[in-house]
Amino acid sequence: MTSFIWGKRPARSATARPEVRLALCMAVRICEDTKAARGCLVSENDLSEEQSGQIADHIREELARRRISRRGLADLAKISISTLEKALSGRRPFTLATTIRLEEALGISLRARLTTVPASTTPRLAPGELGYYSRPAVSGIEGTYLTLRPSFGDRDTIYAYRIEIAWDDQCSSLVFRESERIDVAFTQVGTVSVPNQSGHIYLVTNSNGQYRLIIVSRPTISGEMYGILTTLQVGRGSQLLPVSAPVAMVPTRAIKDIQFGRILAADRCHALYQKYLKRTVDDQFAVFLSP
Repeated sequence: MTSFIWGKRPARSATARPEVRLALCMAVRICEDTKAARGCLVSENDLSEEQSGQIADHIREELARRRISRRGLADLAKISISTLEKALSGRRPFTLATTIRLEEALGISLRARLTTVPASTTPRLAPGELGYYSRPAVSGIEGTYLTLRPSFGDRDTIYAYRIEIAWDDQCSSLVFRESERIDVAFTQVGTVSVPNQSGHIYLVTNSNGQYRLIIVSRPTISGEMYGILTTLQVGRGSQLLPVSAPVAMVPTRAIKDIQFGRILAADRCHALYQKYLKRTVDDQFAVFLSP
């Protein structure tokens, strides 16, 4: 085997194989950016699968172009033939140290040839605690809804406000935001859980461990969602009381003349809003049990 002294051009050998002599005649490239000189520590971190695949392609191209055998390249790079074979076949990734040795043996920068791998086209999934759903699977839920519930203080009054459900790229999930509430201080923002098992949709607010929950059905053919709201009702003084009520979420596109706030029995939209709320119980989207 031809001797190789760091920093010096290898001596020609009459007995060296032709492919080895050809590679040895090339200038040895010292990789300054990684300080891979002898005596310096080199990270053994693995390259990514995509990077390893690209480097393997470049090495095979160089071997074919220069007519160098894999064993000859392994000898030049001072790595085992087994290491090179496994990396080229994809059975193990290239390490940074191995890549640097191969760069020095070939006299080229393999890492400089790496190209950015396009982002995966596979839809991102929501976290497991929200149901592992993808955006295409829940796109029919996105939108703006007129949200209706009975008033906690007046039996004949309906409370109407807006909920917007939209995809949040940062959270990789659906989120909801309330607006048009007359009690602005209690406006809710939270996450949307869509598990396959129950077939229901959960709008969850968690504020320092304090929960507010809406459970509604999947959208009907006309887009409405019906269910139950469970929250805390303001009682006397600072007292908060658990309370549940029917809730209806109607796409705003389905209502020509929307009115938000406290809807009294005399208001023009009261009859329509009351019809939506009654359907929650009449069609058994939710059941309220008496003791």
